[in-house]
Amino acid sequence: MSQNRLIKRLAVSLLAAYSLNALAAPTIDVHSDPNCGCCSSWVSHLEEAGFDVNHHRDGDLRSIKMANGVPPELASCHTAIVEGYVIEGHVPASDIQQLLEEQPEVVGLTVPGMPHGSPGMETGRVDDYAVLSWTRNDSTSAIFSEYTQ
Repeated sequence: MSQNRLIKRLAVSLLAAYSLNALAAPTIDVHSDPNCGCCSSWVSHLEEAGFDVNHHRDGDLRSIKMANGVPPELASCHTAIVEGYVIEGHVPASDIQQLLEEQPEVVGLTVPGMPHGSPGMETGRVDDYAVLSWTRNDSTSAIFSEYTQ
């Protein structure tokens, strides 16, 4: 094989590797209680949607929430960080993907509490719920999306 041909193949291989890396799903760091089953189910939901998940089963969630600007009224059972955004609770992967595509000026998304029927909370019962966003300046929430029956 000639040197030019080898260089061309190497360049094509590097370009393909770069392209695949650019298309790779973002990594999301999830913090949850070590014994939380619904948190693990939500992590599975994210992985099925193509996210690369680092699941940290730490016990001190309160300090993680405080450090990331999660107001108590917007809190849920787990906190995640992806590309600088905070994801609190059982937010559907499709909403996280939309957030990352649109990149609005918000702290992140939350599903306060643990509504039945949200990802990871498939209990057989399905409740209406909203995914909220909030800003750092005044923690006022706004509806990002709604899930109703």
